[in-house]
Amino acid sequence: MRIIYLCTMVDYIVVGLGLAGIAFCEQLEANRKSFQVFSDASQTSSVVAGGLYNPVILKRFTLAWNAKEQLELAMPFYQKIEERLNIKIDFKIPVLRRFASIEEQNMWFEAADKPQLNYFLSPKILKNKNQHLHADFGYGEVLYTGWLDTKLLLKCYKEHLLKKAQYTNASFNFEKLKMADDFVEYEGIKAKQIVFATGFGLHQNPYFSYLPLNGTKGELLTIKAPELKEPNVIKSSVFIIPLGADLYRIGATYKWKDKTNLPTQESKDELLEKLDSFLKCDYTVVDHVAGIRPTVADRRPLVGRHPKHANLYALNGFGSRGVMIAPMAAQQLFGAIEHQKPLHPEMDIARFTKKYFKGE
Repeated sequence: MRIIYLCTMVDYIVVGLGLAGIAFCEQLEANRKSFQVFSDASQTSSVVAGGLYNPVILKRFTLAWNAKEQLELAMPFYQKIEERLNIKIDFKIPVLRRFASIEEQNMWFEAADKPQLNYFLSPKILKNKNQHLHADFGYGEVLYTGWLDTKLLLKCYKEHLLKKAQYTNASFNFEKLKMADDFVEYEGIKAKQIVFATGFGLHQNPYFSYLPLNGTKGELLTIKAPELKEPNVIKSSVFIIPLGADLYRIGATYKWKDKTNLPTQESKDELLEKLDSFLKCDYTVVDHVAGIRPTVADRRPLVGRHPKHANLYALNGFGSRGVMIAPMAAQQLFGAIEHQKPLHPEMDIARFTKKYFKGE
């Protein structure tokens, strides 16, 4: 008796369903490509992300890399998801940079005069109107900012794919990945291409572990502060993001040695000490979460094709700016795969091939 095994054929396998995975799935859906997602939710950086999108690095008053281009793609991208999934995830909220001195005010004025930054920085100094915040030197307002509910996005997008039987909740087993010249096969599914969008998990990927991905641990608190009544995002030594119902997200820490997803008392104490330096009302800590950001030494994404296997791709390394970068990086990768468009050289993993790739 002859047994015949049936194998499903799709255009893509996508591994990982954080912001990067969702952004690439959206490219596939928009271009009517078939795909299957595998994810075990082991990487939590997208789930625990602050969700803030802000084009300016407020510590140094400099423009984030390709910020304007990223925002122009990201805003309609998330709006489309909201409409299709019937959810509200994008909240347009001003970001106010708290000034600690006259010198910081002067630095703000200088930055606001620069051609690249004057589009995003209001030249006016706003007076503090909240008695529960210590801000004697006022605030500078960043324009075109907001907050994305990443937790709700990931939950609803997973449900969206489950309804279409396009999501498998399982860890990826590289020993089961079979490769041919023009396709890959995994768990009974053949695909023309496979894209790894696994965040910090990329360092465990035997095909892309050569890439210099440095995990940076971040921790966030959620507090309940009924008296605060602050409608804006406040950026000081920590940020305060209003979530509604008197809840505020407080973050974030940056730790380079600890690679676990476990919250720590040390980071909690650090966040609370910084918060208490300018918050003047009572509050209660109601949540504490942690995750590993997929960061890169040169602060650019890791996007592109494997140097040896032509149907293996990486979509990774977004650091703390995944909300802004993901739609642009996914669009770039899809264009490179399907239309042979060149990737932006600063994000193309080819920049590391000669130095780090040793072959297999």
